[in-house]
Amino acid sequence: MVDQATLANVFWFTLAAYLTLSIFSFLYKDNPFYRLAEHLIVGLSAGYWIAILWHTSLKDLWLYPLVDNSVALFSGDFRAVEIWRLSLNVIPGVLGLFMFLRFFPKIGWLSRWPIAFYLAISAGVSLPLYLQSFTVEQMRASMIPLTGNPWEIFCNLIVIAGTICGLAYFYFSMEHKGLVGGMAKFGVWVLMIGFGSTFGYTVMSRISLLIGRFRFLIDWCTLVVNYFK
Repeated sequence: MVDQATLANVFWFTLAAYLTLSIFSFLYKDNPFYRLAEHLIVGLSAGYWIAILWHTSLKDLWLYPLVDNSVALFSGDFRAVEIWRLSLNVIPGVLGLFMFLRFFPKIGWLSRWPIAFYLAISAGVSLPLYLQSFTVEQMRASMIPLTGNPWEIFCNLIVIAGTICGLAYFYFSMEHKGLVGGMAKFGVWVLMIGFGSTFGYTVMSRISLLIGRFRFLIDWCTLVVNYFK
């Protein structure tokens, strides 16, 4: 809440309240106020991320090194290492420009090369991270010692049993009967509890955002009232 009820604060708070109420108006039906707020948010988000990418990626990681390596190359001897450094800056820039060739049908096929490079590099970088985060760390978290007081041992047993039974549900090489069937049924309960907890956490976070918006609208009303007193 802004303490000073100045004209500038009232204006910006009123604009934010108008956009908030415009988004909420979609609960009634689709209308021009909602579409205006939606387009405004999408446009501002796109502009914001373009500015972020320019200042954190293009300028710092490509433009500045390109200029520095060009100056180093043409102001001294044409050494192989300087030519190699400059090529490392020029090639990504050329590939980036090739992506815009999608707008030219005759040579649009050239845009497939930078897209292929981008997807391959992204997959190569993401695969070890995903394996480390979602496989190795998950396995390490389930390999817990059965030590401590009886309650800790019981909780650790539940975690181990839930992990094994949850995996048994996805084991389709054997018919789910007998021991495997019982483990699979218990695994279903474990999965449903996990999904329910995740859904409850998501709903709780969204309710927190909704409460924050309502508190903002109350603060906006208070600010407007204090300004016109």
